[in-house]
Amino acid sequence: MAKDPRMGAYMIGVVSMRYGVHPQTLRLYEREGLLTPSRTEGKTRLYSDEDLERLEFILNLTRDLGVNLAGVEVVLGLRDRMNRMQEDMERLAHLLEAAGLKDVPRPTTATGLVKLTPHGLRKRS
Repeated sequence: MAKDPRMGAYMIGVVSMRYGVHPQTLRLYEREGLLTPSRTEGKTRLYSDEDLERLEFILNLTRDLGVNLAGVEVVLGLRDRMNRMQEDMERLAHLLEAAGLKDVPRPTTATGLVKLTPHGLRKRS
């Protein structure tokens, strides 16, 4: 059975220690809308694997590339929008194939000079 990557599993203290981030920083990221961990009935934050991937991306932008939080918000918004567009293109391609149009070109993931990965930005070789 495949594990749901959105399912909460890690409490704020564990995430804080694992990534070397103060818990207040994680709370700030949540207030700014950059992270949205799930909550228990007792209001304890639970970070999923998906949340941790997003946190790694945020930390890559802030620590390694020097991007401020306003820039992080813009980059994350664009990344989310690109992912939705990619999913829409793939869905459309599947519909066209199902309709018998097999010679439809598949969407590509080329983004220019930089490749977006779940773990951050990486220059293409």
